[in-house]
Parts: sequence; structure tokens; C-alpha cells
Amino acid sequence: MTADTGKGRPGERALVADNARDTHAGSEPPHRRDDAANDVDYRTQPERYEIGRGEEGVFKVQPYKAELLPLWGYADRETADEGGEAIYERFREYRRDGDVVGMDMARKYLQMGYTRAMRYARYPGGRKYVDGSEREPIHWADSDKREAALVYETWLKLVTDDSEYQRLKASHRDRYG
Repeated sequence: MTADTGKGRPGERALVADNARDTHAGSEPPHRRDDAANDVDYRTQPERYEIGRGEEGVFKVQPYKAELLPLWGYADRETADEGGEAIYERFREYRRDGDVVGMDMARKYLQMGYTRAMRYARYPGGRKYVDGSEREPIHWADSDKREAALVYETWLKLVTDDSEYQRLKASHRDRYG
């Protein structure tokens, strides 16, 4: 990992250990900081992953982003069916391997499928804000996106209700925070 140390010639970069960079940057885990995007392999360093409630880190946490993002889509019900099933299958593989970070990331992609599709279902063009002001939602601005959202909601419920996921998630939080 490289970081600008401020020593040497302008623009020269020196190696800085991940833990030194993390300490310098504060207590935020790397997947919550822009300066640490895509530079940690969370499969080999699961202790660096902090389980959150939302979709935070969904485009940063590797190698899971590379594995899950290509499966994800919400254009219509068919796309959501294919994406949701493929992401759920990946979730099952992560569960089989005891990979709680992978399981949580799969949950995040399913949740993001729901929230993103629902935004498009309720707001024309997916634009919740116009000129800095929140628009009034329309029920249903895009029925295809609503159907896609409902599909993702079904897959998401399977994941969030999974007892092994809940057990591993609680264990990870107890162990790493």
C-alpha cells in the first residue's frame, strides 16, 4: 500500500503499512473510507470488515464486488429474477465456506437491488431530488422497477432470515466489533 508521506521529492510515494494508514485515517474501517477503496482483500482479512446495516462499501469491498456486481441488475422482473437468484446462490456458497463477509456483501447487493429498483419505481427516472429539493413520490412511476424491487425483497428476506448468517454475523461483531 502506498501513501504520500510528505517526505522526499514532491509526488514521491512511500510504502505505508495498512495498519499505520488505518490508524492515521481514524477508526473508520477501510471499506467506509474513500482513500482505502479497493485496496484490502477482505476474504483474507475479514477482521478488517465491519458489518453495517445498510449498503455501505458495496462498491469497495473486494473481492466480493468483483464477484457480485456483474450478477446484479434491476431493469425489470426478469433481470431481477436472474440477478437475485445468482446472488443468492453466491450467498449459499459463502455460507457453505463460513464466509460471513461474503454473506453480508451478498445481502447488501440484494438490499441495493430492492432500494435502487424501488427508487425508480417511485420517482420518474430514479431522481428523488430535483434542484436540491426532494420530489413527491409517485405510486408507481415505473411498474417494471416495482416488480424488480419486489423480487429482490423476496431474495433479501431469505438471506436476512437465514439462521447461519445471523449466527456468523453476531459472532463477527462480537469478535471484531
